[in-house]
Amino acid sequence: MRLLSEDEYRATMEPEPVQIGPDDEPPFDFWPYFDRIPRADLQGHDFSEGTVTYAWHMPQRNLQHVLVNCERANVFLVLVLDLTAKVVLGHYLLDIMAV
Repeated sequence: MRLLSEDEYRATMEPEPVQIGPDDEPPFDFWPYFDRIPRADLQGHDFSEGTVTYAWHMPQRNLQHVLVNCERANVFLVLVLDLTAKVVLGHYLLDIMAV
């Protein structure tokens, strides 16, 4: 399980991401990765409901950002998926209000 730094996370972003529809199926089963993330990486936040409201495709590098909802508004656990290799590259704790 790899906690991405802010710079590493931002390097996976693209200027024109494409929002994934709420009814689209996940590209592969990333939940086993999610279940193994160390609690320390969550910084006291609760993501246990496993709800995903937002996902974004980065078409140039064929990556996907899956935002797992937190119990606190505007905080997400972002899983960065490599769609070509079908692996999770890492995760990042995103607090939109802190940006």
